[in-house]
Amino acid sequence: MKKQFPVFLIALLSALLFGAATPISKSLLTHLSSFQLAGLLYIGAALGVIFLVIREGKFTLPWRMDRKNAFRLIGAVFFGGMLGPLALLAGLRLAQASSVSMWLNLEMVATAILGHFIFKDHLTRTGWLAAGGILLSAIVLTSGEGSAGFLAGLLVTIACICWGIDNHLTALIDGITPAQSTLWKGLIAGTTNLLIGISIAPLTGSIGIVIGGLVLGVFAYGFSIVLYITSAQHLGATRSQLIFSSAPFWGILLSILILGDRFTWQLALAIFLFIASMLLLMREQHQHTHVHETILHDHSHRHDDGHHDHHDEGAPGVWHTHAHQHKFLKHAHPHMPDLHHRHTHS
Repeated sequence: MKKQFPVFLIALLSALLFGAATPISKSLLTHLSSFQLAGLLYIGAALGVIFLVIREGKFTLPWRMDRKNAFRLIGAVFFGGMLGPLALLAGLRLAQASSVSMWLNLEMVATAILGHFIFKDHLTRTGWLAAGGILLSAIVLTSGEGSAGFLAGLLVTIACICWGIDNHLTALIDGITPAQSTLWKGLIAGTTNLLIGISIAPLTGSIGIVIGGLVLGVFAYGFSIVLYITSAQHLGATRSQLIFSSAPFWGILLSILILGDRFTWQLALAIFLFIASMLLLMREQHQHTHVHETILHDHSHRHDDGHHDHHDEGAPGVWHTHAHQHKFLKHAHPHMPDLHHRHTHS
């Protein structure tokens, strides 16, 4: 539990940064098209992680990755970097920021369903109960604020499904760091969307607006994505997404502080339900006998987790990345659905 607590905090900070994007993006959309803002946000995300990539001291080109991981990265770029933000911003243009923030909880539902039935991201009864509590908190908020409109809701739902696919694909990418994954997603998806946006309509936003979009991307999409991928690789996409689903609440709270929206009893109840669900999730235990096949791969890890007993320059409690080999192992211990625990079981 103590080892996992810092990762939970990382996921929570990721949610806070992303939650701030909704109310700020709403104001930027009055000067930029959805394609243009989506492009600026993800180019900003790439700019935000460049120093992290340089600090890592190694750089993996996508075309040098193995085919399976390359396709995972392509899928993450397409669904998470291009389609997801476009659908979200299109919905945000039609509805209030607070309504869209509430709809974003659907990403948790999409990630949980995709994870359970497709990506071998097992969720125990306790995990499902926590997911239900988070979903209930979203329903409470919806009952107090009303519908965002059918079309806007449909667009945000599409965005959430895209990000649900992206969440699992990025959690499974092996051989490339979270910072590098975000860099490629930002450069490719951001540049593509921006070029499409400029070709459709001229960029009429001022220099300040453009810089604002880039800066928002650095924090809300760059730092936030890196923190989320890091947590997803160690907690699993479903559990990380449960924590990340607090992003709408941060967005609503910021709307209260910045825009003067009212603090209602529905919001107070929703926050209580969310905190209770998070405490329940952090107490979850999952243990059974499982097998690890011999494998050679490259990913972020440390040497005190029971799976990385090789000897190198890395300190036991320090995260680091390098190629390493795992020997055949059969054991039982409490674990999360990280890169080493994507197995099927009863």
